[in-house]
Amino acid sequence: MSDGDAGDYVYDEETGEWLSPTDAAAQSSGPEVVDAVGNVLADGDAVTLIKDLKVKGAGQTLKRGTLIKSIRLTGDAQEIDCRHEGIKGLVLRAEFVKKRN
Repeated sequence: MSDGDAGDYVYDEETGEWLSPTDAAAQSSGPEVVDAVGNVLADGDAVTLIKDLKVKGAGQTLKRGTLIKSIRLTGDAQEIDCRHEGIKGLVLRAEFVKKRN
């Protein structure tokens, strides 16, 4: 490694190795989140509900087929953060959604 490349590499404390930026990004991407049918979810995806869900604290039920746009991954392999009309801080389990193509 030359002195010009030193700023590009990242030290991984777990393995004790220097990683290239692409390798470091692949390791830090977090767990893979999959929907009810096995599709991989990513930030910004749109999903539909596959089951009626009662929303605790909001006093309403989200019906099967409801479209949820622009989800965000939380770092937990089973939870996604999303928004829906009138419900703040909605977190859904990935097992109850299907990725919309």
